[in-house]
Amino acid sequence: MHDHPGHEHGHHHGHEHTQAQGHDHEHFHEHEHPHGHGRRESRIGAAIRDFWAVKKNRLRLGIGVALAWLVYASLLTVRETEFVLITEFGRPVRTIADAGLHLKWPHRWATAFDRRLRVYNPQRSEFLTKDKKNLVIESYVLWRIASPETFVQTVGDDVAAERRLHDIIWAGLAAALGTHDLEEIVSPVPEDVRARRMLDELTERTDAAALEQYGIHVADVRIKRLNLPEQNKQSVFARMRAERERIARQYRAEGEEQALRIRAEADREREEILSVAYKTAEETKGLGDAEAARVYGQAYARNPQLYKLVRTLEAYKKTLDENTTVILSSDSELLRLLTRGQ
Repeated sequence: MHDHPGHEHGHHHGHEHTQAQGHDHEHFHEHEHPHGHGRRESRIGAAIRDFWAVKKNRLRLGIGVALAWLVYASLLTVRETEFVLITEFGRPVRTIADAGLHLKWPHRWATAFDRRLRVYNPQRSEFLTKDKKNLVIESYVLWRIASPETFVQTVGDDVAAERRLHDIIWAGLAAALGTHDLEEIVSPVPEDVRARRMLDELTERTDAAALEQYGIHVADVRIKRLNLPEQNKQSVFARMRAERERIARQYRAEGEEQALRIRAEADREREEILSVAYKTAEETKGLGDAEAARVYGQAYARNPQLYKLVRTLEAYKKTLDENTTVILSSDSELLRLLTRGQ
């Protein structure tokens, strides 16, 4: 009897407890849903803010890079050994030759050119002189860029410029050598050589043509080696040797003729001088003999014996010495003078 009511009580109590839990569970779900929706909204806002912050940083970085590029593209440095050509879409605008830092528009392009002298060595070529002699010539050219605008528009680079110079110089050398004999280019007589003047004139003509056509200044054109073709060397050397021998024979003949003329003139002058000297000597000798005879006569007139003694002693002095042996007779005056003193 007691168990049933307790059972009912317990069952009722358990049922009420279950309902309470279900009510609390529903209440919990009602409060939980609004809180989760707000968290999602805050995350989206943070993501948007982060996105715009990254965009702003990238924009600032891009602006900074663009400004740096504009500054870099607007500045250029010109060295002492070069000049710079400014072009706009391939069209030359101006040339800067002063060394230092300069400004330009960013969209314009700067091209540097070396302004120093350069050496161009053309390949050796064979030319014909006026007297039909073949010569193999190696030359060199000193050149530099004088007008960058003309240079860029006509040739563009150093290789093309040297090809143009080769054409001009080859034509100039051919024309110059065609108006000169070999003797005017190679000669043992310095006064006959015209090579220096010929090359000076060639330099002037080449410079004028290259400057007008290509903007190139040619400072000097010179020959560094001159030779003969292999097949013509022996014959040319033989002709040159024969010519030199002919000239040498001519010089020797002229020298001998001049020597004979000089010797004849010298002999004639010698004979004249000797004849004049002989005449003067004979005259002087005659005067001396006359004066001596006069003195002797005066001395003899004053003291004949003393005169005779002095003359005899002078004769002894001229004829007798330590190596002389004299044989005299007993009645010789010379013996008597030596032995008796009279």
